[in-house]
Amino acid sequence: MQAQPDLSVGEKLKFHRQRAGKSRTVVAGLVGRSAEWVKAVETGRLLPPRLSMLNRLATAVNVTVAELLDDADAPGEVLTGPGHAGLPAVRDAMNSFATPDAPAPPLEHLAARLATAWRARHGSPDHRTVLAGLLPGLLRDTQHAARALGGEERRRALALLAEVHVLAQMYLAYQLPAADLLWRSADRAMVAAQESGDPRAIAGATWAHAQAHRDTGDWDAAMRVNLEGLDLVEHHLDDADDELLSLYGALRFEAAFTAARSGESGTALRYLAEAGRVAEQLPPSHYQPWTSFSRIIMGAHAVTVAVELRQPGEALRAARRTPAESIPSRPRRARHLVEVARGHHLRRDQESTVATLAEAFAAAPETARFNGYARRMTLDLLEGPPQVRPAARRLAANLGLPA
Repeated sequence: MQAQPDLSVGEKLKFHRQRAGKSRTVVAGLVGRSAEWVKAVETGRLLPPRLSMLNRLATAVNVTVAELLDDADAPGEVLTGPGHAGLPAVRDAMNSFATPDAPAPPLEHLAARLATAWRARHGSPDHRTVLAGLLPGLLRDTQHAARALGGEERRRALALLAEVHVLAQMYLAYQLPAADLLWRSADRAMVAAQESGDPRAIAGATWAHAQAHRDTGDWDAAMRVNLEGLDLVEHHLDDADDELLSLYGALRFEAAFTAARSGESGTALRYLAEAGRVAEQLPPSHYQPWTSFSRIIMGAHAVTVAVELRQPGEALRAARRTPAESIPSRPRRARHLVEVARGHHLRRDQESTVATLAEAFAAAPETARFNGYARRMTLDLLEGPPQVRPAARRLAANLGLPA
């Protein structure tokens, strides 16, 4: 007996698992994940894993990878996005350990270049292309400064290096050929931050590291890293400035996000409320560049948590309270619109889904093009009712998907 060809990867996994007579707990043990993670893959709360994990899952349920996949569920670029054209240059910079003969650049100059990169990242519709031009030089120069300087200057250089690696993770995210670099960058950010002793750098690196764990489905590790970061920052809250306070709020939200993805509704809503209380302590105009944490972003965070908890009605109510244009960062605005589209998609409102995805693409094409949820929903829309297919085909072309 074969699975229906129009089932998703997750639905096929469930079919073959049940046919093999194996529980989620058993399959989870065979692939080194939790039963809740297997459930999330089966129900679509997680995107299909990468090929290495798909191979382990297929083996666990006694089928081949090909039996879990069909044309609409193709792995690699179709679901995760292709490698960006600038990736080779970023890879070369990350792999370079040459020590230049020239003195290290002044730290004030490096900080100014990094601030410019953050502004470009938030202000550009094609932020990956912009970052690809800036990151190689920033990576090489901050690495050189961290090696060449000593004492307090070295600690400042290490804090800058941690921040550069967090920025690099935003460039590397959702690119299948960059998965190894993303983890390398996450680890280097954490090491540099810890060596710097700067609470702000440590909080930001922890935030990014927790995201990397969560996005691979390792929710236990994500939450553990997150809570360790929160514990550290709490020791510095008495004299925290707005930057450190907003990173503390961002860590609170990340805990909510991780709990929501693992289906822990009460925990997710508690951390979301705590993040909201932190946001209220910030000036109305404050916008933290690493994390986008701010008062205005809390509405977008509420949408994300509700979508992860499979509560589309609540997600769309939160979206109505948070106009996308109020989010100053173009890539973050586009990501918010993708989350709103997920809410419509959960309610099987295909017309609103395709319209919202088109808005996301208009806000920041590269965000939509590399977002796995946007790509997955677009593939679904291509098989939707006749009235949405022309718009879905236009969207698929924009995202680089086969239409």
